[in-house]
Amino acid sequence: MTSEPEAVETEVSAKKAKPTPAPVWWKNTYFGLGGLLLIVGIVGLLTGPAVIRDPGQKREDHLVTLLYFAGAVIMIVNGILSHRQTVREYEEEKNG
Repeated sequence: MTSEPEAVETEVSAKKAKPTPAPVWWKNTYFGLGGLLLIVGIVGLLTGPAVIRDPGQKREDHLVTLLYFAGAVIMIVNGILSHRQTVREYEEEKNG
């Protein structure tokens, strides 16, 4: 018969034994959000900034579109950096 702490410790070590799945870029939400911002920016560029302007926002010629493109670039760069870090940590864990 095992005691309560030993059973918990065995359960935790069994969870650690499960191999970590390899990281994939499409699971990183930064890329999805960057893609959505890029699509909104393209729509604003093709149809005009009035389509993507928030209610009550000041009227500024195409500055709104540029802000969406800037946000898309920032999110995609953040996705690249976080994915590289995740891959690096996975390789370190995998190689010991």
